[in-house]
Amino acid sequence: MGNPATVVSAVTLAFLAMATTLPEARQSHTPTDQLPALQDPPLTQYRAFRRMHARNEKFNQEAWLEAWTELKGQCFSYEITSERGSDYIRTKVLKAILSHEQELVSKGEAGRADLSAENYQFEETTTAGDVRYFLLKPKRKDMLLLNGRMLVNPQGTEILRVEGTLSKNPSFWTSLVTVVREFARLDGIRVPVSTETVAKLKFAGQAHLDVRYEYESVNGRQVGLGN
Repeated sequence: MGNPATVVSAVTLAFLAMATTLPEARQSHTPTDQLPALQDPPLTQYRAFRRMHARNEKFNQEAWLEAWTELKGQCFSYEITSERGSDYIRTKVLKAILSHEQELVSKGEAGRADLSAENYQFEETTTAGDVRYFLLKPKRKDMLLLNGRMLVNPQGTEILRVEGTLSKNPSFWTSLVTVVREFARLDGIRVPVSTETVAKLKFAGQAHLDVRYEYESVNGRQVGLGN
């Protein structure tokens, strides 16, 4: 039950949920004076360099992958520039994540992960220093949604970080999947810049995935990497 193939398959399902650049605040039809960030224009186009690293310490396996990724409307493409480490993790986890993201975009299912009033209830809980905290309460069980909290600036105009656990476990073999995703604003558009995912696996300890994004263009405008 605890062989590496089964465990890595479970890890893949867990990581597919939160490793893409899809989750983003979309314009909400539900008014909220407390969170003007939810009215921001969506991320509809980007070209970005992505660095991915997955590991499972119990089985002493890890792998790295770097790729150029590009989104144009409902078309997502990628070009792998380098890869090393475990063949199995590269194929069954890292490359599978990119392929799954491509499928989600082509099917028009990216909206399932949006930080929007269609997907979440937002409830402010506390303020600490320059950070306000909002509970994220998914309106359905979906492995693209989180039970957790969102950190925003005092004005509610900037989403700084989202953290929590998947509202639906992607596999019997995963008992808990935690996610931390950080954001930045580039040329007026908020984009994810990092995602850290930890999956607690039955009989296999923890598996980790770290993803970093460096953007060349966002919504048709150059923003970095030689700009």
